[in-house]
Amino acid sequence: MPENSTYKSNTKCIAKNTLMLYFRQILIMLVSLYTVRVVLSVLGATDYGIYNVVAGVVTMFSFLSGAMATASQRFFSFAMGKGDSAGLKKTFSVTLSIYVVLIIAIFILAETVGLWFVSYHLVIPPERMTAAFWIYQAAVVSFMFTLITTPYMAAIIAHENMNVYAYVSIVEAVLKLAVVFALMIIPQDKLIVYGALMLFVAMVNTTLYRLYCRKHYEECKFKLVWDKGMFKEIFSYSGWNLFGASVGIFKNQLVNILLNQFYGPVVNAARAVSLQVSNAVTSFSQSFCSAMNPQIVKTYAAENKKDCMDLVFKGSKFTFYLLFIFALPLILEMHYVLSLWLKNLPDFVVLFTILTLVDVLVDSMSRTIIMLAQATGKIKLYQSVVGGILLLNLPVSYIALKLGAEAYCVLIIAIAMTLISSIVRVFILRRLTEFSILDFIKKAIIPIILVTLFASILPYFAREHFDEGFFTPLHNVFNQRDFDKLFCIAFWCDKT
Repeated sequence: MPENSTYKSNTKCIAKNTLMLYFRQILIMLVSLYTVRVVLSVLGATDYGIYNVVAGVVTMFSFLSGAMATASQRFFSFAMGKGDSAGLKKTFSVTLSIYVVLIIAIFILAETVGLWFVSYHLVIPPERMTAAFWIYQAAVVSFMFTLITTPYMAAIIAHENMNVYAYVSIVEAVLKLAVVFALMIIPQDKLIVYGALMLFVAMVNTTLYRLYCRKHYEECKFKLVWDKGMFKEIFSYSGWNLFGASVGIFKNQLVNILLNQFYGPVVNAARAVSLQVSNAVTSFSQSFCSAMNPQIVKTYAAENKKDCMDLVFKGSKFTFYLLFIFALPLILEMHYVLSLWLKNLPDFVVLFTILTLVDVLVDSMSRTIIMLAQATGKIKLYQSVVGGILLLNLPVSYIALKLGAEAYCVLIIAIAMTLISSIVRVFILRRLTEFSILDFIKKAIIPIILVTLFASILPYFAREHFDEGFFTPLHNVFNQRDFDKLFCIAFWCDKT
């Protein structure tokens, strides 16, 4: 097949998969926005904060699964790019074996170190300690089910069958809505009931993904395989990814614990809401990345460097755009939107959410760059330098809080570290690949800056002249549709 024809086919596949993932994310976002509102109302700010900080302790172990998930997806896509079906089968069996070992290790850590930390170091009202214990146990088991799902999901991503996510998400959405209604009518302790029901949702998801992969993908049938070379390669690759993934824990979950220590569970509730909003918005750009990442790895494996770099540059630009088009209206009218969504706004929630969205906007420009680094397999330098920079987020945040800084300062520190790490990434990629910093600036950074300025100025000044939000009848002069038109004009300028 001609190279240009292959590139067009890849672009069509990316577009199709992005649409399927968009459908999935819209469904998840709508359900999440509704369920968070109801759960926060039913549980109250304190119990909701307890749930998120306790479950966050378990989430800290996700750096293990995150490292392996990235490794699995990379090796699956690389084998498919090389056309190595035997290697694909071996990769699945080896990675699944590693996941079983990880599950055992995480269970031991969670029931010793993790449980000790929850029992003696988290700020939890004494009368809620029993509920916190059972929530923790439910979160541990849920995480174990989620972990064993990862190699199956990696196979789906490598095969680019993104429609599977949409189908499973329909089931997941129905179940989560059922959880909300059950929470309102079951008379037992609401916090414990919520943890148990979310565990049930995780079990159903794992079962569906596993059944689909075993039926449709020949390589997803486990066989006990011992390949010392592959084990060593995956472990070496995962080891550095492990360091990179642990940095994300320091940036989010451990900082969340810091906030708990200095400000208590009510601030954790505000942080949880801000993460829910940012996750809902970020999911749209992540959908695009999920559709594009396998193509980046496959074109790199096939040594089609020109198409690979083109995908990276365009991916960086459009990932930002897809996030920005949702983030800007929210940033401008955050208090109004959150007031419509939630009955009672926790302290700091508006500022927390705005700063969290700014952080993910800065980070979004590096998403495809990160995947290019993963595709090379040479990630030691990348993870050690970038991870080392992001790792500073925790000690700097601790020092700031110790000196009496307000809670929101930890997010300003996070934004600064994200920006510095994004700059460093491009210099490392230039050393690892044929990545051109000048081309990246011309084809991605400059268009991003121009579109951001052009699309932001008029909405900002319009906001200053209205007492009410964009989403009210007052704003017949300038509304969300006008913002969309402005974004389209800015996008057209970028294309031309």
